[in-house]
Amino acid sequence: MLLHEDRLFPSEPGTRKIARALYEQVRSLPLVSPHGHTQAAWYAKNEPFPDPAKLFVQPDHYIYRMLYSQGVSLEDLEIGQAELKNPHQVWRIFASHYYLFRGTPTRMWLDFAFQELFGLEERLSEQNADHYFDVISEQLEKPEFLPRSLYERFRLEVLATTDSPLDSLADHAAIRESGWNARILPTFRPDSVVDPEFAGFAENIAKLGEQNREDTSTWAGYLNALRKTRDRFRKAGCTATDHGHPTAQTANLATTEAGELFSRVLAGSADAAKQELFRAQMLTEMARMSLEDGLVMQIHPGSVRNHNRKIFERFGREAGSD
Repeated sequence: MLLHEDRLFPSEPGTRKIARALYEQVRSLPLVSPHGHTQAAWYAKNEPFPDPAKLFVQPDHYIYRMLYSQGVSLEDLEIGQAELKNPHQVWRIFASHYYLFRGTPTRMWLDFAFQELFGLEERLSEQNADHYFDVISEQLEKPEFLPRSLYERFRLEVLATTDSPLDSLADHAAIRESGWNARILPTFRPDSVVDPEFAGFAENIAKLGEQNREDTSTWAGYLNALRKTRDRFRKAGCTATDHGHPTAQTANLATTEAGELFSRVLAGSADAAKQELFRAQMLTEMARMSLEDGLVMQIHPGSVRNHNRKIFERFGREAGSD
């Protein structure tokens, strides 16, 4: 077996006995996932997942960053390719480096999926890579492995996705209109329109204005567009916002001063200190809006994102290292 039944439990026998007893009481309860790294499109379309390489390796930056850190080329993993040319080879590369994940949460999650969902009991390695690929591929074609079937199999009570304010939320609408009895909710993630360092920031602000029929070249119009977007998310079932700022700094500038800062940021003339001040102001503005509309504010600061400039420019945001 790939997993020990007492994994993550205390080593001291008496305490471990208590942990086992507590776990037995909760292990079969429905799951509430407030930050699920999934896509609403999966459940809207309910199509079979692709091959193992495209499912497990290509979209998971926790996996391919680890491989890259140990000398594996992202080109060899075909990161950023819409369609994999050689998924078997990508999978073999992953399998031959699986030992790198010992002791990581990624390894525990993968072993759980391999054992509990696909019935595999031998550790993934270079030797059994093709067997793994074939077994998983065959299973993914079965109806019980469709996204909606897995949602029900995992006993999910609610699953929250993470969505750009520019997202139309059409997939969420399609889920609701399908009549399927599931709670898959959007989460408002405004980084693309509140972080001056976000790629295409000015263009994103303009699009935000177009979507909401507001003049987002002005401070008042910008804030109104954000309020309207939050209201659109809330009507689609959203209960929370999610903010990935470099720091937890806040500011509370006067309206005139905040407007002047916004103009500088939008024009691209703000230095690093002014950009950080703008993000600090926007945390305060988001908190103010949460008091108005009741959306729970989630902040996870402290990540320096995309510091590998070469990889960021070649492969995009998620690949650029945090």
